[in-house]
Amino acid sequence: MKDGGRKQGAASPCAACKLLRRRCAQDCVFAPYFPADEPHKFANVHKVFGASNVNKMLQDLPEHQRGDAVSSMVYEANARVRDPVYGCVGAISSLQQQIDLLQTQLAVAQAEAVHLRVRQTASFWNPGPTSPTNSGSPSSKIIESQPKPIFDMDMVVDQTTYGDSIW
Repeated sequence: MKDGGRKQGAASPCAACKLLRRRCAQDCVFAPYFPADEPHKFANVHKVFGASNVNKMLQDLPEHQRGDAVSSMVYEANARVRDPVYGCVGAISSLQQQIDLLQTQLAVAQAEAVHLRVRQTASFWNPGPTSPTNSGSPSSKIIESQPKPIFDMDMVVDQTTYGDSIW
């Protein structure tokens, strides 16, 4: 009985040859990267790039770079299946927006922390006189400790200085 697999003792062809319904040769370029037990990997790559193009790309690369190339193709193909319009770029853009938002939140939090440290230092070095109405009761301390906004957004623009139109 003749061996129908790609290597000695292998029972089934690689996922690529199985999907393409062809005999898996011993020197199959797909076999090391698309094992028979992961058919979805090659299915998405084939759907996005085409088997012929993947074959050409892999043959043009040195063997030590093929694994990374297949990993990139699988990632891009999966992203394209999820988001046919943007693919990986959509995921990267979404992550970049999250980074921008988090950096803004971090900057605001750091500014608030600096502001609170300055207020705390100022109140430590310059304690105000105690008045009879401010007897040190817990409710008066709560009112005094209300944080003030860091950035005052009330800005008035005098439009008369701009003239009619800048255009």
